[in-house]
Amino acid sequence: MKLSIIVPCYNESKNIPLILEKFSSVIDRNDVEVILVNNGSTDNSEEVINSLLPKFNFARCVKVEVNQGYGFGITSGLNEAKGEFIGYTHADMQTDPADSLKALDIIEKQATPQNTYVKGDRKGRPLFDQFFTIGMSFFETVYLGTKLWDINAQPNIFHRSFFENIKKSCPKDFSLDLYFLYMANKKGLNLIRFDVVFPPRIHGESSWNTGFSSKWKFIKRTLEFSFKLKKEL
Repeated sequence: MKLSIIVPCYNESKNIPLILEKFSSVIDRNDVEVILVNNGSTDNSEEVINSLLPKFNFARCVKVEVNQGYGFGITSGLNEAKGEFIGYTHADMQTDPADSLKALDIIEKQATPQNTYVKGDRKGRPLFDQFFTIGMSFFETVYLGTKLWDINAQPNIFHRSFFENIKKSCPKDFSLDLYFLYMANKKGLNLIRFDVVFPPRIHGESSWNTGFSSKWKFIKRTLEFSFKLKKEL
């Protein structure tokens, strides 16, 4: 297996059929697997996944019984991945499944793919969200002493050895994106960013990005993790 792409799904029953169909339309090789993580969903995601998986031979599911956070869901999938390259994207259809295949193409063309980290760079976002990203990126860059831009952009693709070396300290919450990007920089990986379009959600609502108050909670959690990360490292 060349690539394992993890897709954490928390109450995404309406988007799951769409993302599987889209992956089906862009996967043109037999060495790519998609691992849906049913991350403690409380809707009918389990029924939807079980009914659809037999139709898509590239996909399988990892079930998390009780939601312990975004990061925990992703690492639960990464631990089950079989690919030489592994990574993750989102299930909300704001990140195009085709971008994961673009990232694979990029990393395979590198002279040292095992030392490469490929990450999206979001375009077409609302102005308020752009200001939020700029502010958080500036703070994290200054505070942690390494360039950290558009931290939560998707997809993220890297060699499995990178994950194996850092997985013991992976956070369980939304700080995972920051942790991976920070560690990629600190370990001197060749960080490659490529443009990805970030349209509005088709179905459902974000589990965290619901307004200014939710962003403030996200900022507080991220700052707490940043302080902890700097103290430990």
